[in-house]
Amino acid sequence: MARPGARNLITDVAGLRIGQAEDARIRSGVTVLLADAPAAAAVDIRGGAPGTSGTDALDPVNLVGAVDAIVLSGGSAFGLDAPSGVMSWLRAEGRGFALAPGAPRVPIVPGAILFDLTNGGDKDWGDASPYRVLAARAVAAASQDFALGNAGAGFGATAGIYKGGLGSASAVTADGLTVGALAAVNSLGSPLIPHSDVFWAFPFEQDGEFGGRRLKADQALDLDLPTDMKGARPQENTTIAIVATDADVTRVELARIAIMAADGFARALRPVHTPFDGDVVFALSTARTALGGVRAREVLRLGAIAADCIARSIARGVYAAQTLGATRSYRDIFG
Repeated sequence: MARPGARNLITDVAGLRIGQAEDARIRSGVTVLLADAPAAAAVDIRGGAPGTSGTDALDPVNLVGAVDAIVLSGGSAFGLDAPSGVMSWLRAEGRGFALAPGAPRVPIVPGAILFDLTNGGDKDWGDASPYRVLAARAVAAASQDFALGNAGAGFGATAGIYKGGLGSASAVTADGLTVGALAAVNSLGSPLIPHSDVFWAFPFEQDGEFGGRRLKADQALDLDLPTDMKGARPQENTTIAIVATDADVTRVELARIAIMAADGFARALRPVHTPFDGDVVFALSTARTALGGVRAREVLRLGAIAADCIARSIARGVYAAQTLGATRSYRDIFG
């Protein structure tokens, strides 16, 4: 059995903090996951229009598989400046991969971006994008507690026709393993069952964390695309997520957990992994808890729990979001 952790946030995984910074004028922001010590990581990319930085290094066949931080950013390709701001901050802190005596340490900071360039904010920021500075502010403010909804990378996001946002959730098993997830929801697909106020993720909801709405009667679902998804415009959508665990798993096992965790997108959004989305899942382990039992079964278990945590995080991000400009929030629409 597993239940939400004390915070019901990804920071229930000990050794992790989240920092966020937003700019209300440009209607965008950055979210940074900061690990207290280098942590093994992997990535799974399912969307047809991803925007990422540093993800090739996370393939288990490659040399450097431990990260100091992971960055989720708005700004589309401009947001790929954000990891450099975190790298500068980490280098000043003496963090990073040691190459040779006398050489500077190199922090390992992969990242992913979402598209929020047409949400009505003032994007005339001049020669330099603001994302490097926003990321440095975010990592400097990293904490175990953090805001959901219009926060960080989710500040200017939209989910279908609804205001998107940043969500997080966690689960702790009876034998002491912790899994957490973080998602910035900017999907083409809708988070809601058609013609209802019920989240697709409702079977996984814990303690009314996204409103407790349930279908009032059985209804046949339209097998075509939902009417409350976004228009299918290329390069304007993406849900980017991180799952984390304290289980001592290998990089290959983390890669499998990331693959399984991506199923959480399909439990919370419809359609998903489209040609127009850049869906990305990072998986990270702080390796503080020994993995007992049959390893393959335990990896399966962690992947299944991670997928549910992502589904819950997506719904929580939309539920916590507030109306921004012309994009109305779930709670303003449904009460």
